[in-house]
Amino acid sequence: MTYAHPTAPPLPEPRGPLSAAVTDALRAARPAAWPTLPADPYGDDLQLALYVLYELHYQGFDGVPDEREWDPELLALRAGLEDRFLGALRAALPTDASDTAGRALDELQLEPVGEDGGGLSFFLRDRGTLGQFREYAALRSLYHLKEADPHAWVIPRLRGRAKAAMVAVEFDEFGAGRADEIHAELFADLMRDLGLDTTYGHYLDSAPAEALATVNLMSLLGLHRALRGALVGHFAAVEVTSSPASRRLAQALRRMGAGPAAVRFYTEHVEADAVHEQVVRHEVVAGLLEREPWLDADVVFGIHATAHLEDRLTTRLLTAWETDRPALRPPR
Repeated sequence: MTYAHPTAPPLPEPRGPLSAAVTDALRAARPAAWPTLPADPYGDDLQLALYVLYELHYQGFDGVPDEREWDPELLALRAGLEDRFLGALRAALPTDASDTAGRALDELQLEPVGEDGGGLSFFLRDRGTLGQFREYAALRSLYHLKEADPHAWVIPRLRGRAKAAMVAVEFDEFGAGRADEIHAELFADLMRDLGLDTTYGHYLDSAPAEALATVNLMSLLGLHRALRGALVGHFAAVEVTSSPASRRLAQALRRMGAGPAAVRFYTEHVEADAVHEQVVRHEVVAGLLEREPWLDADVVFGIHATAHLEDRLTTRLLTAWETDRPALRPPR
């Protein structure tokens, strides 16, 4: 049966011929042919088109029937965009054959030397304004309002220790049985505290390509069984780096005078993710590689790809903020 959900977000404004063709196709005005793929795999047009195609597997869009999720033409186009995106990531990342998942995770645990580590959480803790934090939260809503969902896709592809541990961590992410404790709901509470709109997908038009790419990566890895090792690497990278960064972001919000709901989201992650880090490393990653040791290089790829895209987003935000410019795209 066909449904068109009025509570789903509207289709976003296109950012080029490709994203325009995708949104036109979803409005049922199918293009005669897809345009040539953009030259820039990290650019706004390609990343928005990919984001829209992935969103069909989440909440969908207002007026777009459910059955379009498995439209063969859209899936074929998505496969081409994924190849372009994955190819760019593989070309940009180090190719040290001796690198291992254990070594890559060790590197993630090294905190920068000195008080000012040069990263996003350091900037917001020490010098950021409440307005800049609101921009950061608006962009991160594209991830945090679906925080644990794409990682859950890997569960049926795991076995034994890895599966049991993954389910345990996801159980916490989904509120341990309490709807009001789901981490996505806690982030919505943070947004309300900061005076932001909590409507799902509200800030999509405001998000630059660098923010879209971070979300597209986890959707890409989650939807492909062949990339299960890379998805585990992505999950490990998120959990290993979350606790210290969350501590700094909680400190930033206290300094800025934000309310308790905003602060709570990050203090919750300081404690929870410190535990999750150990479970993910010693049970999920180790359990996966115990059964499928040939996936070690894929886990490494997932870790490095996550860091690479987060670094690109950090550069985009700090470049704007250091020159007193907004990080959000201008409203349509």
